[in-house]
Amino acid sequence: MPQYKAIKVTKSSSGWGGPLVLKPTDDKYIVSSVTGGGIHPVAEKIAEMTGGKAVDGFNNSPAEDEVFCVVIDCGGTARCGVYPKKNIPTINVHAVGKSGPLAKFITEELYVSGVKEKNMDSLIKYTDEEVENKEKTKQEVTEDKKENKGYETHKKEAKAKQKKSGGFTGFIAKIGDVMGGVVNIFYQSGKQTIDQLITTIIPFMAFIAMLIGIINKTGIGEIIANQLSPLASSFPGLLLLTVIASLPFLSPVLGPGAIIAQVVGTLIGVEIGKGNIPPQFALPALFAINPQVGCDFIPVGLSLGEADPETTKIGVPAVLISRVITGPIATVIAYFASFGLY
Repeated sequence: MPQYKAIKVTKSSSGWGGPLVLKPTDDKYIVSSVTGGGIHPVAEKIAEMTGGKAVDGFNNSPAEDEVFCVVIDCGGTARCGVYPKKNIPTINVHAVGKSGPLAKFITEELYVSGVKEKNMDSLIKYTDEEVENKEKTKQEVTEDKKENKGYETHKKEAKAKQKKSGGFTGFIAKIGDVMGGVVNIFYQSGKQTIDQLITTIIPFMAFIAMLIGIINKTGIGEIIANQLSPLASSFPGLLLLTVIASLPFLSPVLGPGAIIAQVVGTLIGVEIGKGNIPPQFALPALFAINPQVGCDFIPVGLSLGEADPETTKIGVPAVLISRVITGPIATVIAYFASFGLY
């Protein structure tokens, strides 16, 4: 029987969340590295210290009931929240906090960020005391729940009696319940919309505004435009750009956070506005720079669909290779669809 050890993973100075106390068991012993580039050094470090097993979760997705933690390299999209939603401790090598469409599931008890290769020795350390404290906390929470059990039973009985009440009073009460439910739905929708604006949309708008400002002020756009123009200003060049961005060994690396598509798209947009690139290439260029988007999310998407490990193992390369085919086809369709737009 392997001897498993407990470790504590702490956030970096620019990170968020944690600390996480991790210890494998006979049932949960796998460190899944979902980073798109093999097994990340942080995952190897955790496996080495705990006695667990590091697995490339991108190409060989393990069974989730065998995973005791996941190492990701998400820039702030869905992966940050996918695994915390499934109650799996998550270590992000990027310094990203509560972000993305699943931000509400990202908690300090299940997520820590900013744990890079260069600082992992100082952030990942052995601990035994923390495990004992954690078990004591769980026991205290269980006891509190038992104490509140009588009160919860009393509340359920009161609600049952209220439902049985009829007549005019019961009718008014039902209307109140319905109206309260409707108001609560709209309230929660508004709250979630504001949360999405604050955590996702507004930071993205600020990033794009800053990027455009840097491009215009430094003149770097002119330099990069000279390199992009041979590809972005001609149809064969756009096809070549599509193929490069969709290469199976590049697309998972280019995919996280869609940074490449954001940067190149902004550059092309600015140069089209300046007249350096013909506007009729705007639509095909959009498809040419985007075939890699989401390629880093393929194993996560299959996991959300509760796919079997064997399905994930076959599905990931199948989707990556399909992008090499569908990417250029989409660019060709967009090229012909752009006729007459400008």
